[in-house]
Amino acid sequence: MGWITVTIAVPLVAALVLAFAPELEDPGVRIIGLIGSVGAFLASLVLLVQFDVADANLQLAESFEWIPAADARFSLAIDGVSLVLILLTTLLTPLILVASWSSITDRLRGYVAAFLVLEAAVIGVFAATDLLLFYIFFEFTLVPMYLIIGIWGGAGRRYAAVKFFLYTLLGGLLMLVAILYLYSQAGTFDYAAIAALELDPTVQRWLFGAFLVAFAVKVPLFPVHTWLPDAHTEAPTGGSVFLAGVLLKMGTFGLLRYALPIFPDATITFAPWLLGISVVGILYGAIVALMQSDIKKLIAYSSVSHMGFVVLGTFALNTVATSASVVQMINHGLSTGALFLLVGFLYERRHTRQIADFGGLAKQVPVMAGLWLLVSLSSLALPGLNGFVGEFPILLGTFEVNRTAAVLGAFGAVLAALYLLWAYQRMFHGPLEGEANTSTTDLNRREIGVLAPLLVLIVAIGLYPKPLFDMVEPSVDRVLVEVGVLELPVEPAAAVTREEG
Repeated sequence: MGWITVTIAVPLVAALVLAFAPELEDPGVRIIGLIGSVGAFLASLVLLVQFDVADANLQLAESFEWIPAADARFSLAIDGVSLVLILLTTLLTPLILVASWSSITDRLRGYVAAFLVLEAAVIGVFAATDLLLFYIFFEFTLVPMYLIIGIWGGAGRRYAAVKFFLYTLLGGLLMLVAILYLYSQAGTFDYAAIAALELDPTVQRWLFGAFLVAFAVKVPLFPVHTWLPDAHTEAPTGGSVFLAGVLLKMGTFGLLRYALPIFPDATITFAPWLLGISVVGILYGAIVALMQSDIKKLIAYSSVSHMGFVVLGTFALNTVATSASVVQMINHGLSTGALFLLVGFLYERRHTRQIADFGGLAKQVPVMAGLWLLVSLSSLALPGLNGFVGEFPILLGTFEVNRTAAVLGAFGAVLAALYLLWAYQRMFHGPLEGEANTSTTDLNRREIGVLAPLLVLIVAIGLYPKPLFDMVEPSVDRVLVEVGVLELPVEPAAAVTREEG
């Protein structure tokens, strides 16, 4: 068993312990959850140590017989893109469990187990190199997330959970049809063999469209984004953090890992259109965010806008923009995850998310106000913080291929400053009025401790992003070589060792 499998197995084992040890109660349940999630994080650090940054190909491959009749294998491997996303996943999960230490008490065992299973499934998505295995992991993430929203969410949780489930399930079914067609042509679900197929350009366009629908819903890309605001608004804090921080990245990761290299002709054909759709999403999300009175819904629409930047960079199809789009996936997970944590901490104190219900809080909760400002500045891409080193190269690389898209995208960044600073000013400045506001308490040590790793990374990546770019650029260049828009002496991406298990 390799370390990728260990990273998946550790949280699953912890979830099984919770399932078959009904005598465990709080805090034992939380401790088991932390052991599983921290164990997965430590295992992912082993992957980081073993990973060769200079190697563009998929590494640390593990492959075992799974369904021999269909030549489907339990095949896992990572490149720089999948590694950074696995690290993000394993970092956020224990922080989420600690953040909900006092807020979640009902059905605690199920809540912790759901997050552990969700973590394992998402790691599987980022590591799978068998398309059937990838699809199963991809769709299985729906189950624990549906339960997290539907059981521990707000008043409208059932509607939001069903909407989330149906949107993403139906999009995924189209991808399944495309995967089955690819299997009929290759005789296997192995990524290496499927990536080597020379498909007719017309066939590529249809199959690319099926993959695009599944991934666009997950991103979510305008106009298939409408499930996200409801899901974020009704999800518990931990659900919102995981949804924004990790689950949305499954869509953009899928585009980069599968859609682009398997369908290179279709990618080049659709790229200009997707640049346009991305810009519409950037502007639409920002404008609608400006109109929100609920701070959580404002951040949800900001995610639509920010993920539009990621798709914009992906389909600019050059090293600068596409590498920055991966960096921006990480940045969005850190910044928006931190914002949702802060919203959750404030909601625990005030039991309202209406911006108009606050005002002057900086006088009462100066630590929360200062950290909220820092995270907002990172989200609006202030130079020196992580958002800038993602968004600016995306716009720079996009400018090389489509100046109009780059200029309009830059306008979206300006709008981000407007809605984030407007919300901050309304909530934390002005007169401090009302007993509820004057009795609000500041962040405690546990809450500051949860935020601390995210804040450190927000500043560190903003000041010195080179290690992150060094990790993802070789993998991105490999994809661009396969699409045919870059010439480098790089081995084909699909060269993954298949070991008998």
